[in-house]
Amino acid sequence: MAEEVILLDFWPSLFGMRARVALREKGVEFDMREEDLSNKSPLLLNMNPVHKKIPVLIHNGKPVCESLIMVQYIDETWGPESPLLPSDPHERARAKFWADYVDKKIYPALRTTVGEAEETAKKEYIECLKVLEGELGDKDYFGGERFGYVDVSLIPFYSWFYTLETLANFSIREECPKLVAWAKRCLQRESVAKSLPDQYKLNDFILSSRRSISLNK
Repeated sequence: MAEEVILLDFWPSLFGMRARVALREKGVEFDMREEDLSNKSPLLLNMNPVHKKIPVLIHNGKPVCESLIMVQYIDETWGPESPLLPSDPHERARAKFWADYVDKKIYPALRTTVGEAEETAKKEYIECLKVLEGELGDKDYFGGERFGYVDVSLIPFYSWFYTLETLANFSIREECPKLVAWAKRCLQRESVAKSLPDQYKLNDFILSSRRSISLNK
């Protein structure tokens, strides 16, 4: 019996992008279903009754919610020959730490910068990116030579860089050149290129929705 893999998503969602990248990185075929967040489907409300948010991964009728949990589930369920998380316990914990940093530092700073575009918010966002750039160092990817869990967690944010630069009037390339080079490297992967939206299309959406935008995790 063939597996049924459904992703309830919304194309601009940073967190939905994570699931898309992870699924494609593992070569998993899936049915992506766009949700209207102003009129959520009965399937979404049934599969995520607690938070009622996208993304939701439905694997053979069973839901998995929260993007980082979804990426870990995908990693454990498919493609063991190309793991996203390291096998070493300490390196595994380290990867989870930095993915958590993205959610607790980068995401709030991004929301503040998009919402306010003030100098303080911009500085905070740049500082957070510089911390990540310091962790990346001279490595190809956050885990070394292999594209992995932290890369999947962070790369969706690259699609928002153009909008941030436009709204807050600064250059992420000038502030964090190694991080931008890393993002370009990630975009050479088919899994990433197919999962991230066009930055100009996304910019138009963000600007038109700026006052009422709701970024769902």
